[in-house]
Amino acid sequence: MGWASKENGELLQLASPGFDVLVTTDQKLSYQQDVASFNIAVIVLVARRAKLEFLRPLIPEVQTVLTEIRPGEVKRIGVHSPA
Repeated sequence: MGWASKENGELLQLASPGFDVLVTTDQKLSYQQDVASFNIAVIVLVARRAKLEFLRPLIPEVQTVLTEIRPGEVKRIGVHSPA
């Protein structure tokens, strides 16, 4: 698809017509972009590291959220650090 070098806003714009949900480990995306203005939902995976061994335990919750999330929404899944 050639999207590897795309920045968040451009990535959301490219993905929104053909995809329902963007799953990312980029915790800043939802603060840097107005996700509500795109026709796509975003799931942010929050783990100690963005490696498969840390992300794999989040999959059951991702599956549940996929049935509930709506376009323009952002859901964070995983380890939430204190504010």
